[in-house]
Amino acid sequence: MAILPFTLHLEDGVPVSDQILLAVRRAMLTGQLKAGDAFPSVRTLSQELRISPTTAHKVVLALKSAGWLAARPGVGMVVTAPKQPAVADRIEQLLPACRQLLEQADELNLTLEQAIKALRQARQPVTTSKP
Repeated sequence: MAILPFTLHLEDGVPVSDQILLAVRRAMLTGQLKAGDAFPSVRTLSQELRISPTTAHKVVLALKSAGWLAARPGVGMVVTAPKQPAVADRIEQLLPACRQLLEQADELNLTLEQAIKALRQARQPVTTSKP
């Protein structure tokens, strides 16, 4: 069996094709998949993820339409991710973590402003004092 060049953990309630697109774009944005890398065929995606060929084809077409993949004669599909991904694509990668953070903030009865303050604090380097 081939190994997919991206990580995916399928969740209930979210269309499988959307989850795959998000995982592939995340791999491209983080450098796990680089421009020129071969991308799995529809058949491989279908078999490895145990999804229908129609869903796999939909994913490949969406990535190709968005400019993330291109067909190369004799090679198949290859990654053509732009060098500087659009801000919207990078923000989209953060949305699941943001939603989870906001759910946790709600559980703790924190406001949006307090959650933002926590994000700013988390961004600060951790300093340790030596005795």
